[in-house]
Amino acid sequence: MKDLFGTAILDYQTNNSPEDLTTETSISEEDEMLVAYLFRDFSGMPILEQKALLLAKGKVLDVGCGAGSHSLYLQNEKNLAVTAIDISKKAVEACKLRGVSNVKVEDVLFFETDEKFDTIILLMNGTGIFGKLENVSKYLQKLKSLLAKNGQILIDSSDIIYMFDEDGDGGKWISGDSYYGELEFTITYKGEKEASFPWLYMDYNTLQNAAVANGFQCELVLEGEHYDYLARLTV
Repeated sequence: MKDLFGTAILDYQTNNSPEDLTTETSISEEDEMLVAYLFRDFSGMPILEQKALLLAKGKVLDVGCGAGSHSLYLQNEKNLAVTAIDISKKAVEACKLRGVSNVKVEDVLFFETDEKFDTIILLMNGTGIFGKLENVSKYLQKLKSLLAKNGQILIDSSDIIYMFDEDGDGGKWISGDSYYGELEFTITYKGEKEASFPWLYMDYNTLQNAAVANGFQCELVLEGEHYDYLARLTV
């Protein structure tokens, strides 16, 4: 991976001629992503993210922290002990420059620590890092192993069924080969294209079923304005 996402974040943080990202998926055309949006404060966040941050308590693990905006709010405004992790070295470097106290380059699947966390957050389509439906159980089991007693996982996603065409009877044209939320995601930045990678959107019922199968209780905390939702998983 060229880490173009992290490059864009670091360029913005260091004012190194930043440009906006171009994103594309296997079911959608190119779209522009404003890098500045990744640096938003609490007031600029969607209501689902705000709710998740308000519910966060105790020791927090921020999985896929990106530019660190969620961690900074929890650390500076709520005075919580936050560990932030991301697979992007450059994003982590930007987080350090922004003042995130404890941030590491880590893949959560291989993250080893003696700490247990009261809250684990996965936001901005937190199910995306699962990649494919077949991977969900191993991620949930790993997250469970990192939870403290009475801990919670706060995760958001979207039901993207609305993106598929309807037939004359109101049904949806969906391939039967795989789950419709499994997409291939591509990022372009400053003329360079990242290798495409799998990215998973999960409808709430599918997430709930997977959660229950892995020993969690799953609660629908809040629904957004466009098929998106925030869920809370507890053991």
